[in-house]
Amino acid sequence: LLKRCYQCRSRSELGSCKDPFLFNATQSENERGVSAVPCASGWCGKVIEGMGSFREDDYDMATQRMCVQRGPSDSEDRCAYTVYNYKKVYMCFCQGDLCNAANRLNASHRWPGGDEG
Repeated sequence: LLKRCYQCRSRSELGSCKDPFLFNATQSENERGVSAVPCASGWCGKVIEGMGSFREDDYDMATQRMCVQRGPSDSEDRCAYTVYNYKKVYMCFCQGDLCNAANRLNASHRWPGGDEG
């Protein structure tokens, strides 16, 4: 059974992709711009891009959720600063059905905009 990932993109306060992400698989079907897509790699991602402090009121901030072609080389869920599409971003990887809905990754990692685990 293929795992699924949420796919969407929001900028600042616009759109439904930002945190807190309030949808489950059924609700996302009815939300414009948000979908649950099959993911052959099984790895989902969440990217937060924007200059500044990644605060919720940062108008340049954008949130994107997607299926990624492959996860980290050690196959561990994680969040880290990296370069994506030629921009410095904060990116999280997770394995699991629709795992990129979460504000947090697990007890030892923190999703940006989420609560400590």
